Amino acid sequence: MGYLRGFIPWIIAGVISSFDWRWGAIAGLVSGLLLLLQDRRRGVGSDALVLEISTVVYFVVVGAVSVADPGSALADHTDVVSFAWLAATAWGTLAIRRPFTLGIAKRQTPREYWDMPEFIRVNNHITSAWGAGFTFIGVSLAVCGTVDAPAWMGIAAHVIGLVGPAVFTKVWPARAQARLRDQAPVTALPQ
Repeated sequence: MGYLRGFIPWIIAGVISSFDWRWGAIAGLVSGLLLLLQDRRRGVGSDALVLEISTVVYFVVVGAVSVADPGSALADHTDVVSFAWLAATAWGTLAIRRPFTLGIAKRQTPREYWDMPEFIRVNNHITSAWGAGFTFIGVSLAVCGTVDAPAWMGIAAHVIGLVGPAVFTKVWPARAQARLRDQAPVTALPQ
């Protein structure tokens, strides 16, 4: 569940933004920077920090807007914009053939598997699941805002859009490993 660590700044920003969007953006930026610096001090490579770097960039931009123009229309749409940003991060990393989950997976997987096509394929699927989840939440929140839907619908969209990819991230690699084991040639046991 180490991949969930990258979402801490988003959660902090979401909670604090319910009081004041400016402080939410600043808190997201500070917590994002602290996590990023902590990981860099531990020697974590930038390929494993794509989500963290993207998070910091997002909060720099939103934080700058929130301080420069506290009455900006963005204040009422940061929920949608934040998930659009996360979706763009996921889909963008797939487009450049460097799925953001790849670096995270390398932190938890022995080096001899990193160049295997199956390893890359699993991470493409996992990043796609997160991209779909982020996209689903962003679109759902935009629709909920447009039709003035009850709050529970936005909450349900968050739950579905985050729990689905989290479960997929847990289950998919194990299934892929099982398929590989089933396809492996059987070797004779020594006599």
